[in-house]
Amino acid sequence: MRLALDQAREALTHGDVPIGAVVVVGDEVVAAAGNRREAHKDPTAHAEILALRAAAETLDSRHLDRASIYVTLEPCAMCAGALVLARVSRLIYGCPDPRAGAAYSLYNIPQDPRLNHEVEITTGVLADEASGLLRDFFDSRRGS
Repeated sequence: MRLALDQAREALTHGDVPIGAVVVVGDEVVAAAGNRREAHKDPTAHAEILALRAAAETLDSRHLDRASIYVTLEPCAMCAGALVLARVSRLIYGCPDPRAGAAYSLYNIPQDPRLNHEVEITTGVLADEASGLLRDFFDSRRGS
């Protein structure tokens, strides 16, 4: 999760919301990314999507069934759906997202039994540090 937090801090350098994601297989980091929506002018350039794309390329497979993903913030519906489609084994995230979270807060897409795959979820890992980054970012935007 510390590596995901580093990716989140990197996202700050180009004006993006500080969210980071790291994909791990076994003990090996196979991909890492931070948000790049502003940098790429792309609404789909979320940290999770970028990390999943890089992991799929590294592993030469769209099926990431041996992979775990560490994310600083609870994934949105798009990203939660991508985790299922990629068949990620495990999602570990920092803080919840009560406004858009789709891995417990508003929905639970990764564990919806109607879908073709379920993802194991662990929450609250370094949540205070992750939420602090987000709080500081949004406070600075509001001028607080």
